[in-house]
Amino acid sequence: MDRKSKKLAICASRYLLVALLWIMAAAPNPVIGATPAILTDIALIEALRSGGHNIYFRHVATDWSQSDDVREAGDWLSCNPAQMRQLSDAGRADAVAIGNAIRELQIPIGEVQASPYCRTVETARLMKIGEVEPSTAVMNLLAADYFGGRAAIVATAQALLATPPVSGTNRVIVAHGNVAQASTPVYPAEGEGVVFQPDGKGGFYLVGRISPDDWSRLLELAR
Repeated sequence: MDRKSKKLAICASRYLLVALLWIMAAAPNPVIGATPAILTDIALIEALRSGGHNIYFRHVATDWSQSDDVREAGDWLSCNPAQMRQLSDAGRADAVAIGNAIRELQIPIGEVQASPYCRTVETARLMKIGEVEPSTAVMNLLAADYFGGRAAIVATAQALLATPPVSGTNRVIVAHGNVAQASTPVYPAEGEGVVFQPDGKGGFYLVGRISPDDWSRLLELAR
């Protein structure tokens, strides 16, 4: 092969590699299925009352004047605002209101899992919708290196979202924005609930989204 032919072959190989990488990046994640329909208002309430969903909450509002300082394993358990970012008073009020709405709407909750961070566990406990089980399956990605790395946390989070809850109930998961962003099509705001339904094939799809302010409106619609 002459010099010109070698150069053309190298260029062709590079273009092929770029094309393959682009196709891989553009390919849909097989875990996250196409959404049949986004539900809102009464339709979403009725779906949740029927059970079968995973409701992923990002922890409620926090005090952003504080910051996380994780230096060793277990630091994320701290409820000391000098070490880890904690909930704000407004966030705590939101968590209580969300839990009240879930109970008044008669949405059945069979299981409550939360990232072990203080702010996520506190969010779940303030809701008072069931016993809270700390779970590293939805660990904050900033601490992922302690649990096998980012890809491992994304995999465990997606597996949890693809797992059906106990029949006739919904599973509540309270975790972090970065886990949702990496594992699902959604980056929720603080306190936002994102409803997913397992598809029975090892994946899940998006059903609906509920902001902290939406709960009062849903209560009015249901009355």
